[in-house]
Amino acid sequence: MRDINSLNKVTLIGRLGRNPELRYLPQSERAIARFTLATNERYFNPSTNESDIRVEWHRIVAWGKLGEFCEKYLTQGKQIYLEGKLRTRSWQDREGNKRYSTEVEAQNIILLGRKDEMGKEEGEVTFSPSSPSPQDFPSEESSIPDIESEKDGDEEVPF
Repeated sequence: MRDINSLNKVTLIGRLGRNPELRYLPQSERAIARFTLATNERYFNPSTNESDIRVEWHRIVAWGKLGEFCEKYLTQGKQIYLEGKLRTRSWQDREGNKRYSTEVEAQNIILLGRKDEMGKEEGEVTFSPSSPSPQDFPSEESSIPDIESEKDGDEEVPF
């Protein structure tokens, strides 16, 4: 019987910690890309009466065409929006101990940030399994505002 009251969904906005590493599985020639993503959270530290930033690191895995997209378009420091699901895998280390690793399996990725961060010919680039090939993407500026670049907070927030 299927449990319809469960959901495995992850949504992250962050910056790449390193360039994706692309490999192909030997038997199936299926692509797999791995990279890390950093997300920031601002919190108030009552002992110092200041706000601090907590960084959380996420291990990301992208399969097939999405993995090839990652290797082609993603670089260290680039900001992305990612949708995916959590996957936990286990293995035995050299001493015979059972180890576990939880990763985010990417299903959809959208490049964020300003156009000058992405290069001259790129704009908002999106990839999901149902999307067309990366060559078919429009080269327009991202419609998502860059909140960090606003000065003095005098401008209205568009949402």
